Amino acid sequence: METRTANAEILNDLVQINNDRIAGYEKAIEELQSEDADLKSLFVRMIGESHKLKMALATEVQALGEDIDQGTTNSGKIYRAWMDVKAVFTGHDRKTVLNNCEFGEDAAQRAYKMALEDEDLSADLRSLITEQKAQLRVSHDEIKALRDSQA
Repeated sequence: METRTANAEILNDLVQINNDRIAGYEKAIEELQSEDADLKSLFVRMIGESHKLKMALATEVQALGEDIDQGTTNSGKIYRAWMDVKAVFTGHDRKTVLNNCEFGEDAAQRAYKMALEDEDLSADLRSLITEQKAQLRVSHDEIKALRDSQA
C-alpha cells in the first residue's frame, strides 16, 4: 500500500477513536448525578481535548489528499453499549462512571500504541501521534486517580 494512503488510514483510525472518546464522555455526562458537577466539567474538558486532537489529525489527513472519516469505530459503539448495560446493573454512581471512562481511556491508549507500531508511519506523523498519546495519557491518569479515590 502506498505510504500516503497508509498514513491517512492510521490518522483516520485515530480520528474515529477521538470521535468514540467524545461520544463516550457525552454518555458519561448523561450518567452523572447533580452532585457530580466536578466530573461534568472534567468530561467537558476532555471532550474539548478530543475535538482539538481530532482537528490536528484531520488537518494531516487533508494534507495527504484523503477524506476524513466522520464516524466512530465499531469497538467504540460496542464500548458505549457495554456502558449502558453495565449501568443498568450497577447504577449510576461516580465510581461506575469513572470505571467506564477509564476503560475508554485504556482503549484510546491501545489505539495510539498500535498506530505508533505501524512501520509506514512518516516521522512527522509519528511525532504528532506520540505527542497526542502523551496528552491522552495525562487524561487517562487523571481519570484513574479519581476512580481510585472513590470509596
